[in-house]
Amino acid sequence: MATEKIRTRFAPSPTGYLHIGGLRTALYGFLFAKKGGGDFILRIEDTDTARYVDGSVQIIYDTLRDSGIIYDEGPDVGGNYGPYVQSERKQIYIDYAKKLVELGGAYYCFCTPERIESLRDDAGNLRYDKHCLKLSKEEIEKRIASGEPYVIRQNVPEHGTGTYHDLVYGDISVDYKDIEDGILLKSDGMPTYNFANVIDDHLMGITHVIRGTEYLSSTPKYNLMYDAFGWERPVYIHLPPIMKDAQHKLSKRNGDASYEDFVKKGYVKESIVNYIALLGWSPKSNTEKMNLSELIENFSLEGINKSPAIFDETKMKWLSGEYIKAMTFEEFKECALPFLKDSKAYGKYDQDKLLAVAKGRVQIFSEIPSKVDFLEEFAEFDLALFENQKQKSSVELAKNILPQIKETLSAVTEWTNSNLFNALVELAAKLEIKKQALLWVMRVAITGKESTAGGATEVADILGKEETLKRIDFTAELLNK
Repeated sequence: MATEKIRTRFAPSPTGYLHIGGLRTALYGFLFAKKGGGDFILRIEDTDTARYVDGSVQIIYDTLRDSGIIYDEGPDVGGNYGPYVQSERKQIYIDYAKKLVELGGAYYCFCTPERIESLRDDAGNLRYDKHCLKLSKEEIEKRIASGEPYVIRQNVPEHGTGTYHDLVYGDISVDYKDIEDGILLKSDGMPTYNFANVIDDHLMGITHVIRGTEYLSSTPKYNLMYDAFGWERPVYIHLPPIMKDAQHKLSKRNGDASYEDFVKKGYVKESIVNYIALLGWSPKSNTEKMNLSELIENFSLEGINKSPAIFDETKMKWLSGEYIKAMTFEEFKECALPFLKDSKAYGKYDQDKLLAVAKGRVQIFSEIPSKVDFLEEFAEFDLALFENQKQKSSVELAKNILPQIKETLSAVTEWTNSNLFNALVELAAKLEIKKQALLWVMRVAITGKESTAGGATEVADILGKEETLKRIDFTAELLNK
């Protein structure tokens, strides 16, 4: 490329939330630019007014910032190549469309919608027949002067092949006979994506165009425009699709989740970006857990796969759990507290103790309520829970030792997990029974559950002395009925 500095762009349409596939395109563009010491640009492609959704531009800004994908230039931060919103560049497109007509790469088309519709074949396929290509300059000027509506269409050669090189997929060739003379400028003067992206990428100095494989077959028509204007083509990097499963593509139109949805579900933000990076790319080191600076350091085009990537939420959940494990308690608390507030146990027990029990046992923050709400679900339970061969426990054992557990706990003055644990270990030794058997009896007696987040003494520490002894009395009554 003539331009030495790498410049990549992300050019989303403001049609709702930012889909995972779109976020991956942005991420790869960001990683590639930053790895090469270049600039990453945000451009809003809002020429499709029918699909425009209010508020979605702000969602794009918020999502990119929140995920750490910081752009160097864009509508809200400025830059030397603005405006960065296509609807604000209308006159630029009109001028270049007219210039392309002069260069022979496009032509005026005055065909009515009815005539266009009449071109459909028996199968319902529609292809424009170059009807207006041969209109004389005088006739064109006369029809424009009379106010007749028109579009500007691309003049695609009827013969030959468009070939280009993609850094992921290699050499791509498409026969021109398979490319229609598509509309470049609509009758309202607004461009189509197919025209605007070429004009903007050139004027904004984009060196590397990174986008999905759905554009592999349309890139030759973009190259025809670059060539007609005498502009240097950018370097192309097409990305494999992200699949929901073996048959279905992950799609915004199918309601598949966005970054925002996963944050609301309680995924660690860094884990979402980390996982998205791995959808279609593998680092040489095979490392899976990487923060953004590590992703930049490790990113390379050689690691991009040609085959589709399957979105595996279970894998992303695991990765989120790894990030939670690595957090300090204070970091965890800051992220987890809003989710703890949704639990039935919130406000009834020491919140730090609740969070400490949950920390090593959740992969996403929204699992916290289910890990602590057992504390509020204590009620009459099936005594068969005491029967556990692996733990050497039984109903008979529970009947015999529960009074002594109560007596031991009653004597504990400083009610902490470690003090409770030490006291019960001493009791088990004194009674000559396995400590796991005694702790099993204790946990079932105060929770009525087979499994809980936190062991017997952790739970007792959270419940407090009065509530723990009260629950032991309740269970003792059940056993002696």
